[in-house]
Amino acid sequence: MTGAPGPGAAVVHGPAVHGPAVQATAELEIAVQDAAGARAAAAGGAARVELCTALRMGGLTPSQGTMEAVLESAGRAGFVHALVRSRGGGYVYSAEEVDTMCREIRLLKAAGVHGVVVGALTPGRTIDLAALERWVEAADGLPVTFHRALDACADPLGQLDRLAGRGVGRVLTSGGAVRSIDGLAVLAAMASNGPDGVQIMAGGGVRIQDIGALVAAGVDAVHLSAREPFVDQHPAGPGGGAQELDATSLDLVEQARRAIHAR
Repeated sequence: MTGAPGPGAAVVHGPAVHGPAVQATAELEIAVQDAAGARAAAAGGAARVELCTALRMGGLTPSQGTMEAVLESAGRAGFVHALVRSRGGGYVYSAEEVDTMCREIRLLKAAGVHGVVVGALTPGRTIDLAALERWVEAADGLPVTFHRALDACADPLGQLDRLAGRGVGRVLTSGGAVRSIDGLAVLAAMASNGPDGVQIMAGGGVRIQDIGALVAAGVDAVHLSAREPFVDQHPAGPGGGAQELDATSLDLVEQARRAIHAR
């Protein structure tokens, strides 16, 4: 539940906003939870958004209604990529969960999404290529990003090569660290030695001051949520959950874009 933006949440409202195109050494991707966040990302100059819900628990698949609202509001070509993750927790999924996410991918594609973001592991902490194959097939030509499940592998750098020729065009990774700035050496190795045709996108606890070093490491893109917290002033009641929420900050998106351009 995202709630209404508070006074400190700098978001953009109104009709679709088409911000400046990002022409720099790396692209900027913003993780957003709603149409207002997508408009802020577009206005701030992001190349694309990763749309999800429940960012505080790592992100889950967005609802159909949210996807449609985002596509109508800020849906320029190639801009909206949706996370497909049916639950929180680890990345080892049952056959039923894999099938559920295939269904979600097909529904998102039918809604007009521009790409999907997926990831799964085996109990042995290797990439689950069987699950990935099914999701790529369900995507049916849509761009596919493999998310930070890679960072939970025993050997993220070694596992990266297994994505070659698997229909994955981009990998979101922190280099196996909690925060991407701490995985800088691995990110640089991924950027230099990763499989052809697979972009390396640095993400995971990215702060504005980290962006210059990440771009200098050679990554193709930088991913962050650019959120600011606020407190919902309206009563939630006994069953409404926490009133501490967050919203995409136009100011932080613009700062991130400038940090990329500074390189």
